[in-house]
Amino acid sequence: MAFSEDAHEITADGHFQRQANRFTGRFGDQPGEFPVEAGRYRLIWSQTCPWSQRAVIARALLGLEDVISVGEVGPTRSDHGWTFAKSLTGLDPVLVVADLPTIYQRSDPSYTGRATVPAVVDLTTGKVVNNDYFTLTNQLEVAFKPLQKADAPDLYPEELRADIDALNDIIFHEVNNGVYKAGFAQSQVAYEEAYDVLFKRLDWLEERLGHQRYLFGDQLTDSDIRLYVTLARFDVAYYPVFHTNRNLLRDFPNLWAYARGLYQKPEFGDSTNFTGIKQGYQLLNEVANPYNILTVGPDEKDWLVPDQRQFN
Repeated sequence: MAFSEDAHEITADGHFQRQANRFTGRFGDQPGEFPVEAGRYRLIWSQTCPWSQRAVIARALLGLEDVISVGEVGPTRSDHGWTFAKSLTGLDPVLVVADLPTIYQRSDPSYTGRATVPAVVDLTTGKVVNNDYFTLTNQLEVAFKPLQKADAPDLYPEELRADIDALNDIIFHEVNNGVYKAGFAQSQVAYEEAYDVLFKRLDWLEERLGHQRYLFGDQLTDSDIRLYVTLARFDVAYYPVFHTNRNLLRDFPNLWAYARGLYQKPEFGDSTNFTGIKQGYQLLNEVANPYNILTVGPDEKDWLVPDQRQFN
């Protein structure tokens, strides 16, 4: 099993090429799908990881807290992957394991990729059934609809799904994964390519959010969750560590106000731990940070300034 991106995800010319998701199980009542049942699944996540935070945000918005339990790995990866170091016993209290690779090996002994979060574990087998962050929030939004709270928002409305999917694809390749393409690049050309694409798209999003509250007008959607998790990490992680330093999030008036407005919603803010994020990206990096110094700023109180954008 791999324990770093260097093992299988860097091309010969220095580009970062993220591994495919191994566990792509679907939830529903059709043949081959995993049944939608309260209490059957456990979502493993990390404060550091944007892919897993977006599942936690969707779970909270939809009122699925009593339907799907959560287990949390520590903010920093050990030499052997994500561990349950935050637990008092060092074990996940439900799965009774010390680290995520153990669950992946149990699920597929032949697996050679990294053990990643989010990971949805079926408690009836103790195996991972989904680590597919491409579709996981959509499945929570659609397949788990019968178990959502009565006033749950429609984050993936049928009439917008094609448009949401198209925008999500852009956001993933050019922003969500774009920062990693820059940060993990092992050639100057690969880094500059990713850098240019990222900021061109952020400029485009800045313009879009100058005319509307959310990415699709006044309606909060799945796309907003996906963009938020990258914006929340931008100034404390991607700017200093991944060298995406043309400007800070705070230098984009609309994106910065938009991100603050989302953060101030408890479903977003409660799972946004800036200290955990900084630990995950800044510590245990012997080359870039040999003395394990954790930055103090920026001031988190700035995130409490209201979104004061005005629209006609």
